[in-house]
Amino acid sequence: MPGMNHKLLLPLPLALVAALAACTTTPQRNPLAQWVPSANHNARQPVIIVLHHTDQDSVQQSLDTLRSANSGGKVSSHYLVGRKGDLYQLVADSERAWHAGGGRWGSITDLNSTSIGIEIDNDGESPFSAPQIATLLRLLDDLCTRYNIPRSQIIGHADLAPSRKADPSRFFPWQQLAEAGFGIWPKASDGAAPEGFDRWLALQALGYPMDDRAAAARAFHRRFRGSDTLPTELDAEDARILHSLLQQVK
Repeated sequence: MPGMNHKLLLPLPLALVAALAACTTTPQRNPLAQWVPSANHNARQPVIIVLHHTDQDSVQQSLDTLRSANSGGKVSSHYLVGRKGDLYQLVADSERAWHAGGGRWGSITDLNSTSIGIEIDNDGESPFSAPQIATLLRLLDDLCTRYNIPRSQIIGHADLAPSRKADPSRFFPWQQLAEAGFGIWPKASDGAAPEGFDRWLALQALGYPMDDRAAAARAFHRRFRGSDTLPTELDAEDARILHSLLQQVK
């Protein structure tokens, strides 16, 4: 228009554009209430880490699945560790990824809301590679340090949902993780379980759901004895292992 200062038509400085964009990402507010913000808050933080194997043929296939859906619907995880040690993040740590589904661990009944999910590129029938375990250990150290997650609170998908899931497989090196300070592993020095030791009560105290005892025993054997074929009754060796593990989670 006549008389307009044409300098006003120049593009805004990038810094100003960024500042204006930032102003649009305000917290969601309830229109029924007056917004009187308090600084006394922080982000919701995870308290446990759940490990999975992808049961697929390649990291690219898993990336596609974790960003779309599989036969059971939409799925995701916070991280994916490739066989060569490459690391991908798909969901922000502060967000609720869809990786755990139904299940429980101890008193935690909504694992998706309280955990970080890590998928590991593996077909379930072969050992995990040294590079991906090295990457996983670095990631666990980072997450446990930043979010103050207890380093004992590293579990498998099958631990929380033993009647539905079997991952990570018997090939997963839980002992190696424990020796690096993550998760738990029985100590030979703890000796045998005392007389009258209740094996099933101990399994429940460790965190396993007891809705299906046979499935819980299978998940326990897969993780701590590296077997998918042991009887589903808990024997003296199971009692020894459970007794030792419970010393570590007191």
